[in-house]
Amino acid sequence: MKHPAELWVYLSTSPLLWLTLTLFIWIAATSISVRCNRHPLANPVLISIVLLSCTLQVFDVPYERFFEGAQFIHFLLGPATVAIAVPLYRQWRQVKEALLPMAAALVIGSLSAALSIMILGKWAGLSQDVLLSFLPKSATAGVAMAISASMGGNPSLTAVLVVLTGIVGALVVTPFMNAMRIKDYAARGFAVGLTSHGIGTARAFDVDNTAGLFAGIAMALNAIATSLIIPLLVRLFL
Repeated sequence: MKHPAELWVYLSTSPLLWLTLTLFIWIAATSISVRCNRHPLANPVLISIVLLSCTLQVFDVPYERFFEGAQFIHFLLGPATVAIAVPLYRQWRQVKEALLPMAAALVIGSLSAALSIMILGKWAGLSQDVLLSFLPKSATAGVAMAISASMGGNPSLTAVLVVLTGIVGALVVTPFMNAMRIKDYAARGFAVGLTSHGIGTARAFDVDNTAGLFAGIAMALNAIATSLIIPLLVRLFL
């Protein structure tokens, strides 16, 4: 019979191990979130990141080996984003009534996110490649990484910033909206989807289905708006 350490060395070379581990950790993180009554601090994405990071650190597993298995989940980012069209189609009548305010919020929100990063980045003295990596942080991961790479940024850094943006947005959205006395769940959802993409959208669905619907719409529209606005701003100012 093999020693457990030898068995681990054998299993750790299989991509399916990391795919399976990622799925089990996500299930565990979701269960923890449910037991905590979906408290913002018990965000399943944040819990999953901490658990996976600790596991890779303890067993000294390179990220490249982990990603050989996790890439299958990464691939599903695209179909998951496209699937947002399903609730959009089902609730089209409700969405159609809010098209004008959504369009205004989309333009203002996308411009504000990019310009604020550009101004603060210049003020802080960030190098241009780091600044370019920051700019698309409010778009969903796949789109943000593609924009960053096309402009000369660092896609890996962009991915980290996208996740951090989503987690922070999911943590603060409910108390912030309550403090602002915003009770319209369509407006609440659109705001969090616009700024915090998929992670914020998942949090919006936990709170209310209408909020989740409009968060998903905002996430999809902001991906398009960001891919158009940021290259234009970079050409004009950088």
